[in-house]
Order: sequence, then C-alpha cells, then structure tokens
Amino acid sequence: MFLVKEYICKGEEMEIIYPLAKETINNEDINALCDWLKSYPRLTKGQLTWQVEEDWARYIGTKHAVFNNSGSSANLLMVATALYAGKIPNKKIVVPSVGWVTTISPAIQLGLQPIMVGADPNTYGMDLDQLEAVCEKEQPDAVIFVQVLGVPHYKERLLALKEKYGFLLLEDACAALGAAYSDGSMVGTVGDMSSFSFYFGHQLSTIEGGMVNTDDKELYEMLLMLRSHGWAKDLSKESYDSLMSEHEVDDFHSPFTFFVPGFNLRSTDLQAFLGIRQVKKANWAATQRNENHIHYAENLKGRFKFQDWGENFPVSISFGAMADSTAHRKEIVTRLVEGGVETRIFSAGNLGRHPFWSEKYGTFDDKVSDQIHSCGFFVPNYPELTSEEIDTICQIVKG
Repeated sequence: MFLVKEYICKGEEMEIIYPLAKETINNEDINALCDWLKSYPRLTKGQLTWQVEEDWARYIGTKHAVFNNSGSSANLLMVATALYAGKIPNKKIVVPSVGWVTTISPAIQLGLQPIMVGADPNTYGMDLDQLEAVCEKEQPDAVIFVQVLGVPHYKERLLALKEKYGFLLLEDACAALGAAYSDGSMVGTVGDMSSFSFYFGHQLSTIEGGMVNTDDKELYEMLLMLRSHGWAKDLSKESYDSLMSEHEVDDFHSPFTFFVPGFNLRSTDLQAFLGIRQVKKANWAATQRNENHIHYAENLKGRFKFQDWGENFPVSISFGAMADSTAHRKEIVTRLVEGGVETRIFSAGNLGRHPFWSEKYGTFDDKVSDQIHSCGFFVPNYPELTSEEIDTICQIVKG
C-alpha cells in the first residue's frame, strides 16, 4: 500500500477499498495452470516461450518478440543489444526525465553517456523540442523514450527526428500494453526495439515477465544471444551455422560457445503458459482500461490537469492527475487514503531529482517534470473498476 505517513498523520494503515491494481491472473488461469503442472511439463524456457513470443509479436504487429523475466530486463536487453550490435558507437544516448529508473539505468550500467531531456506538457512523454536541440548539439546515436502511462507519444515527429538525425530509437512501452495510435498502429511499433512489462500492476501479468519487440533480424538475433548467456542456441539454423563457421567452432564445442558477454534474463515456460492466456485477454483488458481512463477524464476535466491523448487510444495502468500544488496534493492524498483509495506519486516523478542521477550528473531541472514530481498522483484503474466506483473516487479527489 502506498501510504505517505506525513500525508495522513496517522500511525495505522487505512483499509484499502479501491487498490491501485488487481491481479489479472484469475481463477480459471490458476486452475488451468494447475492442470498443466500435473502433466509434469518442462518448466524452464521451452516451446511455450516460443509460442507466447509469436502470439505477442502478432498482437503488437512486429516480426519478432523476445520473452524475458521483467520489463526492466527488457530495457536492459534493448540497450545492451543496441550497444553490442554496434548501433551506439559514440556512446551517447538520450534518456527521459519521466518514466522509470530502469528506462535509464542500463545506459549507466553499460558505460554509456546518458543525456537527459524533459517532459512534454501534454503527453508527459519526452519533450521533442528539447530532444531536437540535444540532437543538434550532441549528435546522439540512440534515444530511448517512454510511452508514459499508456498515452501514445508523437509518432510522426519522433520518426521525422529519427530520419533527420539518424539515431536508433528505443521505445519503453512497459506501462502501455494495448495502447494504440489513431491510425490503428499499436504502441510498440514506433521504435527499432520496444519493451513491455507483464508485472502484476500492469495491463497483463505473467507474475513477472517482459518482452522486447523488433522488426530487425540483426537486433533480434542479438537479443536472443544476450538473453541467454551470449550463446547462439536460439538462433535460426542458418545463423547458427554461419557463426560456427565464421569462428571455426567444432560441433562438440558449438552448444557452449559464447559470442557476446550475455546475461541470463530468461523467463520460464510456466510464465509463458500464463502469458499465452493473458494475450487472449489483451483486447478486452485494453478496452476496459481505456473506457475507465476516459471516464476519469470526463469527471475531472476543468478541475485537474492530466495527459492529452488527442485522437489516440490510451490504456493506462493507473489514471494520473496533477494537483495545483504540493500542499493541494497532500490534501487529496489524505482524503483518498481515508476513503480507502490507494494512491501514490505519478510514476517516479522527475528521475533527474533521484539520487542515482543527481549524485552522478547533478539535479535535472525541468518545469513539467518538476510539476509532475511535486503535484502528480495516481488513482486506480483496472478492468473490473465500475463507472460508479470511478465516480466515487473522483468525488473524493475533488473534495
């Protein structure tokens, strides 16, 4: 439960009537999983992993998908793949101020030079004017942007900037599963690679899990190798044989020859079993969350600022809004907690104000990001939430 004690001034926790998230794995899924387990199947990565990857790639609309153990691992895989595939020769990568720590931390961990830019006042995604200014000055080889809270960011301009400056575009869609653009294309098809999370609090769950999508065969094969130690076992026969021939590896050594300094970020077939069932619910879950998101907006418009999605199709994990001030947010949070509504800060606020960033690079000041940091808050959104319950929550928010 996300309680801030100085906000509620009480020593005990309050009862949660409306949690921020509910489990998307239901009794039918658990019963099916139990039946499957009784057949004594392979539990580590196997055929079901390939199946959930194919299902997810088809749903998003990309050629390839790589299942792994979390959305954070998906971001690590994306950045590492870009690096080891030779796509970031100058080591410069632009990162967002609003998102999640593991949008940025792989760049730091892998020895890249992250350059932070601020937030757009409408979508809260990356400020593209700031991005262009950084591109003019720094000529970064890569950019990672976030589809913040399932609100699609400006696709056309992102792609135009990518074309103009030639950077590799990485898309963190971990909290945006099922969101789509007005032209029908899915979030997750904008970047050269995109990441998704199947964590409990997100649109779909495999307990823990993540996915990276791409259309690029070279990047796909590097993703596969880096996911599993750096070996080539998951590659196509043609690519596998080519690597063995190039490096003069004999048949006996070939299964355990490592071509890149990889990780073990694999998920399991147990999670893939759940994922296959979850993908079948994706359209339903996205529709329900979208309807809830719009209902919140209709209730709170004119009184609170929130993201603008234009003609696009937002699919949020929680509904985010902005109070007038930090003091106003404190009042709202107190009412929410006392009313049994779970709440928290908006995402992670301004990541440039967190110690992991400020102690290494200095505090990052940005008007929109700072406002999100000081005034933003979340209220619940999950498919089972009714219109009447949203009305109740909004009344508490408005006071």
